[in-house]
Amino acid sequence: MVESTQASAGKPALLEPWLRRWGLEPDGEAFTTKFFSVLMPVRKGGAPAMLKIAQGQEEREGAYLMEWWRGDGAARVLAHETPALLLERAMGEGSLAAMARGGRDDEASRILCAAAARLHAPRDFPRPTMLAPLPVWFRQLEPAAQRYGGVLIKSAAAARALLASPRDETVLHGDIHHENVLDFGPRGWLAIDPKGLFGERAYDYLNLFCNPDIETAAAPGRLRRQLGVVAEASGLDPARLLQWILAFAGLSSAWTLDDGGDAALTLAVAQIAAAEARA
Repeated sequence: MVESTQASAGKPALLEPWLRRWGLEPDGEAFTTKFFSVLMPVRKGGAPAMLKIAQGQEEREGAYLMEWWRGDGAARVLAHETPALLLERAMGEGSLAAMARGGRDDEASRILCAAAARLHAPRDFPRPTMLAPLPVWFRQLEPAAQRYGGVLIKSAAAARALLASPRDETVLHGDIHHENVLDFGPRGWLAIDPKGLFGERAYDYLNLFCNPDIETAAAPGRLRRQLGVVAEASGLDPARLLQWILAFAGLSSAWTLDDGGDAALTLAVAQIAAAEARA
């Protein structure tokens, strides 16, 4: 289980009660994610696992969705009591980000598409109640388009049209990308760290166009090639998928700009998608 991390020395006191409560043995250093959750590789009964203490509401709600999947397409939940989550740990050596950077971009995208499809498969039990609907998830885009202008105006227009006529609505992971689908060895490629959304299934294929880095995502011809790969693997309409890419890249840019960050990557993808839509 790998995320963008900052090193954290020792065992934070936050983890100690859960190590005792669930009979866990530390199996590596604790670290914090970019969302400030605290994680530690551990062993339970000798088996590798990952202990996570979720610090944000989105991450806490995502744990309930991990339980709902029951290990089908996602890492298996071994224990859960908010804010703590114990998951099976990815022990395979594969990396989708390394594949994408190393000349196997199409293969990585097909694996991500297969992972999304597995998560979207119908379940015979009620869906979770805490899922955020896509119109709510996109609420930041319209005001950001007014503030920043440029390609975000086109992104907002695309989002309005798409959200007004949703298709194939389902439970969404909400953050499928090269570092949130991991190699679990014999169990295959499984998802971690969902946001927990509900809406058109195309949304779960969008983040791969903005990953794993700007050199890959903004490379000449990359978006067009991956559009074909993803449309074929997912069965999505490529023209509509392109509009979703434009909308999502704008939303991602809005989040980053509003937080004072560098949105060069997602703005570049939005510009490329807008140009492809005009072609």
